[in-house]
Amino acid sequence: MIDEAFLTTEEVLDYLQVTQRTVYRLIKAGRIPAVRVGRQWRFRKQDVDRWLETQQGRASRASVASVVRPALDRRARILVVDDEAGIRELLSKTLALAEYEVDLAPGGQEALERLRADHYDLVITDLKMPGVDGMTLIREARRFLPQLPIIIITGFSTEASAIEAINLGVNGYLTKPFRVPKVLSVAAKALGE
Repeated sequence: MIDEAFLTTEEVLDYLQVTQRTVYRLIKAGRIPAVRVGRQWRFRKQDVDRWLETQQGRASRASVASVVRPALDRRARILVVDDEAGIRELLSKTLALAEYEVDLAPGGQEALERLRADHYDLVITDLKMPGVDGMTLIREARRFLPQLPIIIITGFSTEASAIEAINLGVNGYLTKPFRVPKVLSVAAKALGE
């Protein structure tokens, strides 16, 4: 019996010259069969090669990336809303490194204007802000974007605000100080990744 060649996720990333998000989207879409072994994915090389052939015949791996990325790896747009410039910048840099497109708003009113003018896949907002606060932002956004995923970040967590946030259908609730990996995990979950 001939032993089949299996690739790890890292080997598939290198082989296809695409990002990890792209590989996970290919798995989720059922385009590349994968087997989960513990916390890792394994791929049969022949399945990856077969998928490559369906994408471009016998094209080079480098050119496959240019075909796959636009279709599956459109960068999600995230609006970060916080009155603290340091928090906005930290979240912006973190999310950008995770290949998200990030816009910033220093308050709720600016965020509402951006939401009316542009398309966003996710909003991450502080609760306590001068002027239009996070809860008001969420209530207003829900009126014209009822399905928009929203994550709340706050330094002033109360049971009442948590209950109100849940009732408004937020997709995540994090308290400051927060850990960056947790923010990325909650963002990915809210985006369905």
